[in-house]
Amino acid sequence: MITASHNPSKYNGYKVYGSDGCQITTEAAAEILAEIEKIDIFSDVKRIPWSSARIEGKVEFIPENVLDSFIEEVREQSVLYGDEVNRDVAIVYSPLNGTGLEPVTRVLEETGFTNITVVEEQRNPDGNFPTCPYPNPEIREAMELGLKYAAETGADLLLATDPDADRCGIAVRTSSGEYQLLSGNEVGLLLLDFICSQRVKHNKMPADPVFIKTIVTMDLAEKIAVHYGVKTVNVLTGFKYIGEVIGRLEDERNYICGFEESYGYLTGSYVRDKDAVNAAFMICEMFAFYKTRGVSLIQKLEEIYSTYGYCLNTLHSYEFPGSSGMAKMAEIMKSFHAGLDEIAGMQVVKTEDYLPGINGLPKSDVLKFFYEGEGASGSVVVRPSGTEPKLKLYISVTAGDKAAAEVVEERIIADLEKKL
Repeated sequence: MITASHNPSKYNGYKVYGSDGCQITTEAAAEILAEIEKIDIFSDVKRIPWSSARIEGKVEFIPENVLDSFIEEVREQSVLYGDEVNRDVAIVYSPLNGTGLEPVTRVLEETGFTNITVVEEQRNPDGNFPTCPYPNPEIREAMELGLKYAAETGADLLLATDPDADRCGIAVRTSSGEYQLLSGNEVGLLLLDFICSQRVKHNKMPADPVFIKTIVTMDLAEKIAVHYGVKTVNVLTGFKYIGEVIGRLEDERNYICGFEESYGYLTGSYVRDKDAVNAAFMICEMFAFYKTRGVSLIQKLEEIYSTYGYCLNTLHSYEFPGSSGMAKMAEIMKSFHAGLDEIAGMQVVKTEDYLPGINGLPKSDVLKFFYEGEGASGSVVVRPSGTEPKLKLYISVTAGDKAAAEVVEERIIADLEKKL
């Protein structure tokens, strides 16, 4: 799949999928790279004209019935099971000049969500991303035009999908009329709780249900899963590893859902990658379900925190450009691998070092430190980015309330930045 995904156009590249429908993981990627390195790009690579490629059968168009089947599978993910909802909620949607327009609007309209306003400037595919140079729904700048539309139309909900339509970001209107962006972790918690509660309520929970998340995704999700009797499987960063686990399940019907903090969600096994079409549909159903009952998503999130404890999750990225930057990151990671006894004065009670490979996962240059102290607990994950020259810190703090968690988080950042 040729795409810049959620990145600026200069990062255009391609993703490779296997016959199982999952993005390739470490072993297949290494085999492909080995083949690429054997090729002389000046003598071994030939340009085949588009017309000739079609005649020779090297290019095949995907038939319309594939899209029809996909839309039907997305619709089948509904967990309303006949519960009454008001589908006339006002929705603003932006495909961020990517591929989401037709599948997202089609699945919503076919399921009764017809009060949809599309952000015109971002309606049609445009690889230059003229109104949004960094088309990542994780960042506020990418959502600004959608937020403007939402304010002008008085919409209840803003949806935005990234250009290859596998990430979905949202904003909801607050009681004061302002719009609040929800993080990937927050939306994931809401969806997990909604799906599990609906399945239990309607006796639709399968035997031995499974929920899958990445190791950098909010640990609070595991508490929700335990409450509903759902097993949690933790995988390395990247939704491809969630897809890999789905493919290994003896019975894929056991799979409830999976999500990662970077706005990737999937509730079915009909595909093996994060799917923003599925996410947009499930979010709209969930939003409409609670709104019909006089509950906002923000209120529901507060209820979850009240039940399981407040948890703050933040991501901090540090750029190290060039070959010297790569060397510097390697040096920093080496120092972290030597171990930490404490973080910001709090005791490190457990360390997970994924470099040698643990818990049946592939080897990866990732560390996760679990800490406790001073009325707080949580974890810190340190890893180099797989796509950019950046070192990433994922900080999770469980504390009495948001203010207390933010104080602890600031101390952790200050302490760890000294080590950078």
